[in-house]
Amino acid sequence: MKSHLLFASALFLTVPAAAQDPPAFRAGAFAADITPQQFPLNMPGGFSANGAESAHDPLHARAVVLDDGTTTLAMVVVDNLGLSPALIIEAKAIASHKTGIPVEKILVSSTHTHSAPSSGGGKEGSPEAAYRQRLLDGLVESIVKAHETRRPAAVGAASHPLPEEVFNRRWYLKPGKMNPNPFGKMDEVKMNPGTSPDTLDRPAAPTDPDFLVLSIQDEKRQQIALYASYALHYVGATPRSQVSADYFGEFARLMPSRLRGDGTMVAMLANGASGDINNIPFTVTRPPRETFEQVRIVAQKAADAAWFAHRRITSHDKAPKLGMIERQVELRYRRPAEEDIVAARKVLDTKVKEEIEALPRLAQHYAASVIAAAERAEETLTVPIQAIRVGDLAICGLPFEVLVEIGLELREKSPFGETMVIGLANGRYGYLPTPKQHALGGYETWLGTNTVEVDSSEILTKHLLEMMGELDQ
Repeated sequence: MKSHLLFASALFLTVPAAAQDPPAFRAGAFAADITPQQFPLNMPGGFSANGAESAHDPLHARAVVLDDGTTTLAMVVVDNLGLSPALIIEAKAIASHKTGIPVEKILVSSTHTHSAPSSGGGKEGSPEAAYRQRLLDGLVESIVKAHETRRPAAVGAASHPLPEEVFNRRWYLKPGKMNPNPFGKMDEVKMNPGTSPDTLDRPAAPTDPDFLVLSIQDEKRQQIALYASYALHYVGATPRSQVSADYFGEFARLMPSRLRGDGTMVAMLANGASGDINNIPFTVTRPPRETFEQVRIVAQKAADAAWFAHRRITSHDKAPKLGMIERQVELRYRRPAEEDIVAARKVLDTKVKEEIEALPRLAQHYAASVIAAAERAEETLTVPIQAIRVGDLAICGLPFEVLVEIGLELREKSPFGETMVIGLANGRYGYLPTPKQHALGGYETWLGTNTVEVDSSEILTKHLLEMMGELDQ
């Protein structure tokens, strides 16, 4: 009888191990301050000198870590124009070593604020070198501390339209209003053509009006984090010679008050497919704004849209399906035609002041880009793209300034209920237009702002749709 009892006891002890509940879904978030402490610093947004002497508002690296017991992943949004791939690779390696999160399960995207310092570094002892280290440390810290603060969580996703703050900046002009581009040729469309009704005809592409949110709450329904995306470039008109996170940072500051977080909530706003989208209402005369006022206006509307989207979430899932796929995709570099090389050398050989002044604006800058593309030793570029599943939400990351039509196609063809398309994810390799937009010309398609072949958007879209299909299994 005793042996039977021992067997029954052993059986009783082994059954729960096989029948135990699956691991609880957990999440953690953290915002690391990456505001520069040494000045002056160069801010690389724009073609002219853009130096910073102080900080107007703080910059952050904001991270959320999701963990279902099988897969652990991190998503980070950094207040920067576009982090260098080298810095991102280094940060991922360090964070992976400290947390165990695989490097291919970490997404790091930049907001594309034009009022942040370069991530490239500089000479030892310089403010630029010090800032690169601060960026690196902050990026790693955000992931590590988000990982350390994981607790049982639930997620939900939804969207809300905010159409009145997004405008396509590529326009067809009325006959006779187009000037030659920097290569001396005529484009069919122009970026930021001004607001004169005598000049403007129609925009060359649509906008994506939706503001999307991923809500992450704990067991007490306290907000752990809100990961959002909106297809809008930076707003700009930030204080001169001062660092600023633009509307992305102001949104993150406002959002906890909208959702009544407990003081630890982290809100983050990623840049969507906004390569041709900005905040200029080309056919409307906007009243004058004081410095930073428009940033506040857009951030307030974005926070309101996020609140409305959050209200649409009927329930938060305590056991969402979680997955992440990364692919390294090889793309061909663009090569200039021989006639373009000859024309570029002629521009660069121009020395007479009057002849230089007669050249199209930025002709010498883009002539140098043509020669650089012609002399590039590499034939191909390998870029990382990522697809993430969080319940019925998909997140696609591309390391380009992605034109809006690409984001709209991915959202339309996605098998998931909501899909975010995040630009400047895991690096910055220039603009990514569609073949249709390439044919129209314009700033985003010029050799120098765009470096990869004309069909690259189609290649990457095909991969991402396949990856989302795999995650949907």
